[in-house]
Amino acid sequence: MDPNVVPGYFVGWGTLALINAGLAQGKRRSGFNWFLLSLLFGPLATFALVAFFETRIEMH
Repeated sequence: MDPNVVPGYFVGWGTLALINAGLAQGKRRSGFNWFLLSLLFGPLATFALVAFFETRIEMH
């Protein structure tokens, strides 16, 4: 394996962490904390965000 090439799963895992941070902010949670959790737990963090936290929509 070429040491200068980053395996695709690292890129995908990082992208998922960024998506989870945005999703968490939409649910009024800390984007940074969920970004870090997503780096550790990946898809499990996504499942937790979707399954256990409600989306809060404010009407102005």
